[in-house]
Amino acid sequence: MAQDEAVKAATKKAKIAKIAPAETEALPKPRAGFQFSRAIAVLSDPGGPQAESIGAMRTHLLAQHIRDGRRSLAVCAPSAGVGCTYLSVNLATAFALAGLKTLLIDANMRDPAVQDYIAPANPDAIGLRQCLSGSTLMLSEAINEEVLPNLAVMYAGGVAENPQELLASSTFKSIAEDCMRDFEVTIIDTPPSNGSADARRVAMVLRYALLVVKRNESFVSDLRTLADELQSDRAKVVGTFLNDF
Repeated sequence: MAQDEAVKAATKKAKIAKIAPAETEALPKPRAGFQFSRAIAVLSDPGGPQAESIGAMRTHLLAQHIRDGRRSLAVCAPSAGVGCTYLSVNLATAFALAGLKTLLIDANMRDPAVQDYIAPANPDAIGLRQCLSGSTLMLSEAINEEVLPNLAVMYAGGVAENPQELLASSTFKSIAEDCMRDFEVTIIDTPPSNGSADARRVAMVLRYALLVVKRNESFVSDLRTLADELQSDRAKVVGTFLNDF
C-alpha cells in the first residue's frame, strides 16, 4: 500500500511540473496567475509524438464534428488512469491554439484533476459545484476567461457530496446549453464510468462523447460496455482515442 501511495504521489508531482518560460517562447502565454503543466504536450512539446497524436484527433473532430455545427464533447473513460483528463486538457488547448473559442469544464466532482494541469490563480477556485449547489453565483463568475487566448476554464469547484444528483439537475442542462451557445467548442472532462453514472449523464446532455482507452491497460469489453450505455442514452460516440503515453 505504501508503494502504491508513493507511485500516486510521484505521478501527481510529474503532472504539475510547470513549463519553463523558455520552453514556450513561441507559444501564447497563460493569463497572469495561472500555471500550465508539462503534461500539456501541445504546449510543452508541440512537435513531439504526443502533440502530434492530439493534433490528429483535433483534425478529425474539426472535419467530422465541429464543422458540422456540433459544439460539445464529453470526454469519457471506462476506468481510471487511462488519460481522460490528459486528453480533455490537451484537446481543449489544441482547439484554442487553432483559433476556436473553447471552454474546458471539469465535471469530475469526485476527484477533480483539471487543476493538476492548469493550476488556477486561486487554489480554492469556484466552479461547477458552486453553480449547481443552489447559490446565486452567476455562470460568468465560475468561468475563467482567456486562461490562454481562446481558452476558458471552469474548474470542478472541489469535491461534492452528491455529484450524481447535481449533474442530474435541470440546472446542469441549462448551464451546458448556455456554454454551448457562448463557445464554439465545449469540452467536459468526466469521472470514470465504472465508478459512477456521471459520465453518462454529461454525455446525454451534450449528446456527443469521445472515449479514451489506454494501450495494454484498458479492456475491450469495458469499452464496448461504455459505448453501448452511451448509445442507449442517445449520446453519439464520435470516436475513440488510444492513449499510448
